[in-house]
Amino acid sequence: MEKVVITIARQYGSGGRTVGEMLSERLNIHYYDKELMKLASEDSGINEALFANADEKVKSTRLFHIAKSVYGGELIPPESDNFTSTDNLFNYQAKIIRQLAEEESCVIIGRCADYVLKDYDNVLSVFVHAPKDFCLEQAAKKHSMSRKELEKFIQKTDKYRSEYYTYHTGRSWFDARNYDLCLDSSKLGFDRCVDEIIAYMKVRFQ
Repeated sequence: MEKVVITIARQYGSGGRTVGEMLSERLNIHYYDKELMKLASEDSGINEALFANADEKVKSTRLFHIAKSVYGGELIPPESDNFTSTDNLFNYQAKIIRQLAEEESCVIIGRCADYVLKDYDNVLSVFVHAPKDFCLEQAAKKHSMSRKELEKFIQKTDKYRSEYYTYHTGRSWFDARNYDLCLDSSKLGFDRCVDEIIAYMKVRFQ
C-alpha cells in the first residue's frame, strides 16, 4: 500500500506526541498536530484564531457533558448562522484529515482522527497511555507545578480529551476496541513504541 496514515490518541504525559514526532522522522513522512487548524482555516476561510479559541471555549463550558454531535462528514454552508460553530470547525478539520489520508502518508495527532478515518483501509490507529506516576514525571519536565497541581492538570486535560472524543464520535476514548494498537509507553519507552508501530505496519500493510 502506497499511502499509510498513523493516527495517535494519547493520555497527557504519556509521550504520545513525542512518539508521533519520532515516528514521522523515522518514516520520513509529515506530522500533523495543530497545523490542522491552519489548513482548515485556509480551506474554509474561517479565521485560524477561531479554531484555537473554540478549543478553549468548550473546555470552559458543559457542552460535552450534555450533548453529542457525532461526525458524519457534513459541512455547514457559509450562509448559515452556524458556519463558525464548534461543530463546523471540527467538520473542516475532519475534511482536512480525510484529504491528507487520500493524498499522502502521514502521522496525525488527536482530533478524533481514528474515527474520522475509520472507513479508510490505509489507516493504523494507536492509543498511547501510561500509569499516573510516569505521566506526572513527563509532565514535570514541561511544567513548573507542584505534584498536586500536575495531577489536577493531567486529570483535567484527559477529561477534556475524553469528552471531546465522545462528543464527536459517540465512542469512549479509553475503549481499546477503537484502536489497532494500545501501547504503554512507560514499559516500552518511546523508541520501542515507534518500533512496535512500524512492526505492526509491516504486518498489516504488506
